[in-house]
Parts: sequence; structure tokens; C-alpha cells
Amino acid sequence: MELDKPYYAVIFSSLRTEGDDGYGQMAQEMEELAQQQPGFLGVESARDGLGITVSYWESLEAIANWKENMDHRQAQRNGIKKWYSWYKVRICRVEREYEFNK
Repeated sequence: MELDKPYYAVIFSSLRTEGDDGYGQMAQEMEELAQQQPGFLGVESARDGLGITVSYWESLEAIANWKENMDHRQAQRNGIKKWYSWYKVRICRVEREYEFNK
């Protein structure tokens, strides 16, 4: 994914509680909803014990608007109540990137 620089990355690292309890469905819905938000650029995610989801945004304003989205706020509340035992959010400005691809 080649994006115009600079852009912003929201890094969401988490540890899950036991069981799905609706988490899979919510995660899919949130990704689809994020893709509809102005300023959304993309997302990458991996989970093997520790989950890491990185979403990419055009601006800090776009990130703030996503954080305040009503459906996203409800998912955040549910995450605290039943899906996560720990999480951390980091917001970073990406000024440079490079990759290797065989």
C-alpha cells in the first residue's frame, strides 16, 4: 500500500478475553464502517495472542472524527466491558516508509 506522505497510523494493540461473544462480527462491522469514513486510507491486522491493528488516516481530524463515531464508541464500550483484558492505542505520523517484496 503506497500512500502519500505524511499520513497517520493508529496502532491498536490488545489482549482478548476468552470466547468470541460477538467480537468477530463487531470487528468486521467496524472495519467496514471505518472504510466509509472521510480520511480513511487502509487497515492491516494480525492476531496471535497479542492483536495488532493498524489503521491509516489522512489527518488527525479524521482520526478524531472516527473516535467519536457513535457505532465505534459503542464498540469501544463493549470492548472494555467484555472483549479486552488490555489494550493500548498509539497515534503516529508516518513520514517515510519502505518495503521489500520478492
